Amino acid sequence: MNSRLSVRLSRLLNMIPYFIAHPGISAAEAAADLGVTSKQLMSDLNQLWMCGLPGYGPGDLIDLSFSEESIEVTFSAGIDRPLRLTSTEATALLVALRSIVDMPGMVDPTAAHAAIAKIESAIVGGSAAEPGHARIPPPEAPAVATVRSALARQRALALVYYSASRDVVTERVVDPIRIVLVDNMSYLQAWCRQAEGVRLFRFDRIEAATELDEPARPPSHATEESAALDLFQDDPAVPLARLRIHGDYAWVLDQYPMHRVAVNADGSLEATMRFATLDWMARLLLGFGAGVTVLGPPDLVAAVRERSNAALAAYAAAGFEEAG
Repeated sequence: MNSRLSVRLSRLLNMIPYFIAHPGISAAEAAADLGVTSKQLMSDLNQLWMCGLPGYGPGDLIDLSFSEESIEVTFSAGIDRPLRLTSTEATALLVALRSIVDMPGMVDPTAAHAAIAKIESAIVGGSAAEPGHARIPPPEAPAVATVRSALARQRALALVYYSASRDVVTERVVDPIRIVLVDNMSYLQAWCRQAEGVRLFRFDRIEAATELDEPARPPSHATEESAALDLFQDDPAVPLARLRIHGDYAWVLDQYPMHRVAVNADGSLEATMRFATLDWMARLLLGFGAGVTVLGPPDLVAAVRERSNAALAAYAAAGFEEAG
């Protein structure tokens, strides 16, 4: 809770100089720049105009004129400059920028490299690098740039996407919601009109993207901050494994996209899990040993049994050769 409040306080304090520098900006544009939803931005603005100098009289409080169409600071209460970074904060920001600059879609690489150069210059107390000596960022993939543009302009997208779960390339129209980072991979979260649900599209699997000349219209419930970022949607087209999990192995439910369906009298659990291919799922399950038993489907049961027998035969052969 304290961490979230600290993040919000920093955002609030930096909003005033931002809006002074961008008078009349719309809520949608400001939300995109600041990395929050329009709903969160309006909540922050309502909080801001109740802040100000000690005494908190009408002439001391921050004053703003704001609506969805336009935001303008009419009195800043002296907060005219962004917060200054300490050396520790600047170093942490550099580490964060460097860690995400090569992740497609997360940031504009040109802007990120420029920010890195400025922060590095500020830390060492020198001047910014001359334009001719500045490091040139690698070019951004066209599909990635198109997705970021469509998200900023709130436009729908036509995607050509490789679906690893089905090993097929599909074409679909989506309404972008946001870009997210999950397990060190960047994804576009969007409302898929074909599936009629929220989906995550991994950037390195987007083969082509076309920004459409129509606004993005994801349903309101799909754009909430609390919307689930489930990488493994319950798609009936993807095979479903049925598993019995020993009580001592209940931790696997937290580590893998499994859904618990029953608790047995002996403490074991029954769960389901979608999987892409038999080979991959069989390898995963064999790694659990006796802790997880496959109940279905039959082809997965057969694949696990076949691999188990092959492994036992290999061990037996190795033991015989050593004994001989």
